[in-house]
Amino acid sequence: MKRLSLILTLFVSLIVHAQDPIRGVWITNTGSSVLNSRLQIREAVMQCKDQGLTDLFMVVWNNGKTMFPSQVMSQYVGQAQDPVFTGRDPLQEMIEEAHAVGLRVHAWMEFGFSYSYKDSNSIWNKKYPTWAGRNAAGNLLQKNGFYWWNALHAGPQQFLSELIEEIVLRYDIDGIQGDDRLPAMPSEGGYESETVGAYGNHGGDQRAAIDAKQPDWVQWRADKLSQFASQLYQKVKSTKPACWVTWSPSIYPWCKQEYLQDWPAWLRDGYADYVFPQLYRYNAAAYEQLLKDLNAQLTPDQKKKVFPGVLTSLGDGYQASRSLLDQFISLNRAYGYAGEVFFYYETLNRISGPLYTDTKN
Repeated sequence: MKRLSLILTLFVSLIVHAQDPIRGVWITNTGSSVLNSRLQIREAVMQCKDQGLTDLFMVVWNNGKTMFPSQVMSQYVGQAQDPVFTGRDPLQEMIEEAHAVGLRVHAWMEFGFSYSYKDSNSIWNKKYPTWAGRNAAGNLLQKNGFYWWNALHAGPQQFLSELIEEIVLRYDIDGIQGDDRLPAMPSEGGYESETVGAYGNHGGDQRAAIDAKQPDWVQWRADKLSQFASQLYQKVKSTKPACWVTWSPSIYPWCKQEYLQDWPAWLRDGYADYVFPQLYRYNAAAYEQLLKDLNAQLTPDQKKKVFPGVLTSLGDGYQASRSLLDQFISLNRAYGYAGEVFFYYETLNRISGPLYTDTKN
């Protein structure tokens, strides 16, 4: 049975990579009203269809809450979903509306191993204090306002695994996606006594762990997160072989030094259907340099599984112009990438005319 399952998974993988180019967009509940009603979801889906997009990456886990009613969430914290969506299931609505017009929907685990933003008194910290990540000073692990779990701890790993399994089992979902927070952890983290002790038992020099960027210490923690990525991939594929598992990490090697994401290993070792590295830059010259770097990091076979992530707007008011987006798309084609994923939907809602006038673009 195991051999048959492996053969089926490999067969489905071959079908996956024979698909048309991915032209996607991230849809979040922050700085966007798309998920606030079914009508707004329908309008957004039609906008994406008109733009020539193929894939919608909808947030399902953000700021310690789910956008859909979750039995797993209820079991862990007694709250089924973000109260804003009580009485509705935006994920089911998105799937129904998107599938009706031929678009794929992916469950985007936006917050990953982060459990709150600028809130050290999160319900998660109160119920599961031993999950919290710690820095070298012993303080709660926090970076850029985001509070993080110890991503190497079995507790949060089990929770996220159960949450993903629930989505795959309950919904007609096309894919599951982790990003720059899944699997990830700021390299300032991992200083819980059990983590440092495990590193020492592995043969690592515990004195080296004083330096968050010490290469062996970085690699050991990154390898642990890669192992978790592999486990998630296998769990999804064993549950629903046709469901894609995709990742959207930051650029390499910065992502490994800062967030312990060794995503070239995920491609090399076969637990990524696709990777969408976040090539987030504000001008064409800087963006082109990242494309050059990316090409140097990938083998020809790996490149088939990679589509750049493109920054189109941010909550601080930044919005890329239509001409700049056209330049990004043209550069992607020039460097051999047949598609891209845009962050995030609100920009597409503000520009005129389709991004893709030819479905083969």
